[in-house]
Amino acid sequence: MKAKPVTAFTVRLPDETADKLDKLAEKLDRSRAYVAAQAIEDFVEREARQLAEIEAGLAEADRGDFATDADLAKVVGKYVNPARQS
Repeated sequence: MKAKPVTAFTVRLPDETADKLDKLAEKLDRSRAYVAAQAIEDFVEREARQLAEIEAGLAEADRGDFATDADLAKVVGKYVNPARQS
């Protein structure tokens, strides 16, 4: 199996964050670099996914693709209990 190419760069962190990173790496029995790289990968994936969802929503809005009043009432009714009648 061929190894993926990697890029090395420097990241400046507050001392407190670096200390937390070191403690976490020690508990996971991993290197600081591994834990930092994993955190960056997770962040990039999460942010990319969120931005894609936002962009899709904006595209729907641009097309005028909105929920109808009936659609909205159905969703609200699913999560909000109707007032109890006496």
